[in-house]
Amino acid sequence: MGLISNGTTVFDAGAMSLGGSMSFMKKLTASSSATLSFVHGSGGVDFSTYKEYVFTFKGIHPATDNADFMFNMSVDAGSNYNVAKTTTVTRAYHNEGDSQAALDYVAADDLAQGTGFQQLSQEVGNDNDQTTSGYLHLFNPSSTTFVKHFTSNTNCYNNQNYTLHWLVAGYGNTTSDVDAVQFKMASGNIDAGDICLYGIA
Repeated sequence: MGLISNGTTVFDAGAMSLGGSMSFMKKLTASSSATLSFVHGSGGVDFSTYKEYVFTFKGIHPATDNADFMFNMSVDAGSNYNVAKTTTVTRAYHNEGDSQAALDYVAADDLAQGTGFQQLSQEVGNDNDQTTSGYLHLFNPSSTTFVKHFTSNTNCYNNQNYTLHWLVAGYGNTTSDVDAVQFKMASGNIDAGDICLYGIA
């Protein structure tokens, strides 16, 4: 028996529906790529329809060992990726040898009105089995009234054989519409992996 509220089925046969939907827009697959960029109006990318977007990262493998995975935003269709951001970073880590583990705030990796790229994952290893995966939520990028909030959750197998869980949150301090988002490694190329973009209704 299902639960129906105001004519809408909320629970049915153990499944729950909240009325929203996730619409796939674009997938970029890295192959020794310096950057992966999602630009409004290019290849199905639309940053004006939804108030929430999700980027998923799967198996991001750096060409260079000990490389940080990063992102930035643009308000000029990708001519410049330099939106000022204020962010906060926390991490939890644990090594394979079970000798080190901690949860801490990483002041050195947050930004205070910085226009550079924000780290989303740190010290990713480039051994054959080392990658980082996770997601980034970007809220209301087309608003011309409010700043652009974002949250990110990633986990990586880092260069020293740690599992490293990064939580990043902040806002792009601009009331211009954000119309492009770019991802890259702090050094070297993205050797492999893919990033998908979804709009959330």
